[in-house]
Amino acid sequence: MTSARSARPRLRRLGVAGTALGALLLGLATTPHTASAAPVTHEAETATVSRGLVESNHTGFTGSGFVNYDNVSGGYVQWNVNAAQAGAATLTLRYANGTTTNRPMDIAVNGAVAASGKAFAGTGAWSNWATTTVTTTLKAGANTVRATATTANGGPNVDHLTVDTATTPPPTATTPAAINGQLKVCGTKLCNRYGKPIQLRGMSSHGTQWYGQCLTGGSLDALAKDWNADVLRVSTYVQEEGYETDPRKYTDLAHSLIEQATARGMYVIVDWHMLDPGDPHYNLARAKTFFTEIAQRHGAKTNLLYEIANEPSGVAWSRIKSYAEELIPVIRAKDAETPVLVGTRAWSSFGVSEGSDESEVVSNPVNAANIMYTFHFYAYSHRDEYLDTLSRAADRLPVFVTEFGTQNYAGEGTNDFTMTQRYLDLMAAKKISWVNWNYSDDHRSGAVFKTGTCAAGGPWTGTGTLKPAGVWIRDRVRTADDFPTS
Repeated sequence: MTSARSARPRLRRLGVAGTALGALLLGLATTPHTASAAPVTHEAETATVSRGLVESNHTGFTGSGFVNYDNVSGGYVQWNVNAAQAGAATLTLRYANGTTTNRPMDIAVNGAVAASGKAFAGTGAWSNWATTTVTTTLKAGANTVRATATTANGGPNVDHLTVDTATTPPPTATTPAAINGQLKVCGTKLCNRYGKPIQLRGMSSHGTQWYGQCLTGGSLDALAKDWNADVLRVSTYVQEEGYETDPRKYTDLAHSLIEQATARGMYVIVDWHMLDPGDPHYNLARAKTFFTEIAQRHGAKTNLLYEIANEPSGVAWSRIKSYAEELIPVIRAKDAETPVLVGTRAWSSFGVSEGSDESEVVSNPVNAANIMYTFHFYAYSHRDEYLDTLSRAADRLPVFVTEFGTQNYAGEGTNDFTMTQRYLDLMAAKKISWVNWNYSDDHRSGAVFKTGTCAAGGPWTGTGTLKPAGVWIRDRVRTADDFPTS
């Protein structure tokens, strides 16, 4: 939630509450398998291996063993695969990583990288096997698939590669997460797995410590199917009766909501909702603990975004930047691929609410890849100066509007739908993704449901239980998505 800005008094929510090995080249390539409509498994121990050994000292593998990469960068396993015809294919790699450190690899098909820095996060033990997938295109006849370690730790233990050439591009009727897959920042845009810029639209929860009862199976079904939302922002408040009071409880609640939104085909923004104190360093240790567990458990998912500081305030951009540069490597150790959303100065206004603008970020960006910067606005209070800042910033930086409202800066009072529509038009034109505040029945006008709806268990669909802002924003979330595919 947005707190008061500048000299305004802060408003508080009032309602309820292993082992290094010598370099070795094993020329073990065999006669290529022929991929067909049925998935075909290619064992790692019968592939070409560079800087690794074939071993069988951990249980659970298929075939006669697995490949243990040397602890160096550049080791690889390469398979030869024949495809009956050209077309899309899904590559599934089965692996184990008994460490707590991500061991990313580049997955290349016919010499071209299909997935850069693909995450192979820890699996808990060397005998615990997991899978990860890459969607690519094969040519008719002979193909090569190579998995190359990109860090000094080497790669994980690799058991096999499964190739499914029955893969077809996702139909337009499937969910946002199914269509777009793993998101990545490309230039100033958020792009889908096809490298195409997209815009996500959806809703933010209120604080889960207060309004968990508004996030039920029925309400999430409605958000996904009646509202046609692309994304749910899960707001885990740090203070204000939140995470700091019971880290286990609120981490588990975040886990549950991630799983429920994932099951419904939506993207999930994991929002570390720091607000007061406004210096994100105050909660850095807590943030490292929280995001380490979240990324460890969910890093293999392709539908997440990590928002690491909701609304910093009262500190210089350099302070926020240093926080991000300490926390992001912790996340990347577990999850190399999920985009990270970085809060900006003065309640994520690019500093406008404290007399600055986006130039401080443009001239001194966070030293990390695959990140975006957040911007928040409340249309009744934040007029042309804020709108113009968002427009300029989006031309120079990747921006995600992770919170906005049609009301004043506290999320209450009169709705200004006209000004809000100007923001929405700009965001549509520049493909800036957005999330509205908030999917609850809080007494303020910014909550979409009428007070008492959540306690009553709905109804969740239609407009009968919606406040005016709820009716208005539902109509705009429901409009058809534009998700280009190759």
